[in-house]
Amino acid sequence: MNGERWRAANRRLAAKALGEWCYEGLLTPTETSAGAYRIELAGDIGYEFAARPGAFGALRVDPGSILRYAPGLLGNRGGAPAWDVQRLAVDAAPTMGVDAATLAGYLGELSATLAADASADDLPVAKLRTLDHAELEGHLAGHPWLVANKGRIGFGATDLRRYAPESRRSLRLRWVAVHRGLATFAGTPGLSEHAVRRSELGAATEARFAAGLRDAGLDPDAYVWLPVHPWQWDRVLSIGYAGEIAQRRIVALGDSPDRYLAQQSIRTMTNLGDRRRYDVKLPVSILNTSVWRGIPPHCTAGAPVLTAWVQGLVAADEFLTGTVLLGEVASVTVRHPYLSEVDGVPYRQLETLGCIWREPVTPTLADGERARSLAALLHVDGAGRSLLAELVSVSGRAPAEWLTALVRTVLRPLLHLLYRYGLTVNPHGQNALVTFDPDELPRRLLLKDLVDDLELSDTVVPERLPEPAGIVPRKAPKLIAQHVVDSVLIGHFRYLAPLCADQLDVPEARFWSIVREVVRSVQREIPELAARFDEYPLLGPTFPRYRLNADRLLVTGYADRPLRHAIGASGEVPNPLYDGES
Repeated sequence: MNGERWRAANRRLAAKALGEWCYEGLLTPTETSAGAYRIELAGDIGYEFAARPGAFGALRVDPGSILRYAPGLLGNRGGAPAWDVQRLAVDAAPTMGVDAATLAGYLGELSATLAADASADDLPVAKLRTLDHAELEGHLAGHPWLVANKGRIGFGATDLRRYAPESRRSLRLRWVAVHRGLATFAGTPGLSEHAVRRSELGAATEARFAAGLRDAGLDPDAYVWLPVHPWQWDRVLSIGYAGEIAQRRIVALGDSPDRYLAQQSIRTMTNLGDRRRYDVKLPVSILNTSVWRGIPPHCTAGAPVLTAWVQGLVAADEFLTGTVLLGEVASVTVRHPYLSEVDGVPYRQLETLGCIWREPVTPTLADGERARSLAALLHVDGAGRSLLAELVSVSGRAPAEWLTALVRTVLRPLLHLLYRYGLTVNPHGQNALVTFDPDELPRRLLLKDLVDDLELSDTVVPERLPEPAGIVPRKAPKLIAQHVVDSVLIGHFRYLAPLCADQLDVPEARFWSIVREVVRSVQREIPELAARFDEYPLLGPTFPRYRLNADRLLVTGYADRPLRHAIGASGEVPNPLYDGES
């Protein structure tokens, strides 16, 4: 990291901030001439910039065009090149209604995000194309919608170098034994606690850990064994659970035999030593993007039951052949010995210990097939070339043909789940993986993070009976359809469309016509469900607008809350899929 890289990272983030804050209605731009905009802020401060209008009423701001106007000895007539996103946040805070305490916390998140961006390496996309899904994760830029997407409050500089995805440093997990008075194991039918233990540790390590417990006068089977993140053990568990450790209700066993690599979410780890072993999702009590990154006890408790049910639906549905829902097949729930009995405790204090084992990606792939997160397609290297353009070029297919294959691969199973079962997951760029054949043509969709985000419509849907009781939230059909809208259309395709225009010579209007036709083609495949299409409106004139950045700045701030909360809609945005006939 140096001054030049710092300023370049600032310019990119300032452009992103202006675009997203305007999209969410936090700032109001005025078009002064074709492609030129101005924002007036409190204190007689103004910003001017060039931008290209895009779908959903969004603006794509040119990072090199931003000028700042501020009062001075010579007045406010000449603008100075503006690259400092933290200065932009301070200038804009009064206009946006951000209080001083929240602004202070947000500047810290912006600084952490800039530090990560300014020190990132820059492999060309031709090299990135050859990496597997786990290795590729450490090269990605993070959430495209959230401005401060690498805040990671709780991590210090040494922690970032050890545990952040972009550090790409493997680590061993710490295994602990938790007494059954505190911990409960759950698994899908036929998957026992001992089978998970043996498959994850191997016979030799399992025997060594068991011998250590017996040497201490303890019964290995009186405990539930699980891994913990080394940072969590050092910073949270060894202090917060000191009494349980002292009384041997929690016993440290040793390190995992295999090494793991953090995915973009930080708390999900992929096994590098044996790709057949499970991915592990672990609490890491840092605040990043929208929430504290623990794991709610209801998620650990419900994951295996939900996995068995939803995988049963998919397995019996020929329409979904090839689609993989990566099951959360086993889990450990640990209740806090004191706080679990107290109403109103901040949710982060109850989500510090537990784990979920998820089916790994690699065994699902055929020979020559490669998987990448949907987020990877948005990556642009230092030369300005996107991974999207690289894949299309290697495929040898016409860009419109390739994009049709991509959109169909992503939307066809998601829409079928919506229409047939009134069911949605949260298929954002990290949770949705696309597989590619040897020619780099999109082939199949893999979905993960089921229990955290799966929702059902509150309507009667015979196809999904019998349903798991008391695990999955029910919402109105329009609300669960919004998962597809916000995660895919607004949260990913909104950024993919301008890349297609710039690098594939596919105009944005053409891209959205491809998406519209895929939606209609899926509907034509299932005419027997036509009565449900209007329940999940995707082709109407507008969508509700949800404001991810405004939620941090104006609603949650940095105070502890007893519950994770749902973001409410604020206004509407035009739907690029609407053609006047839908």
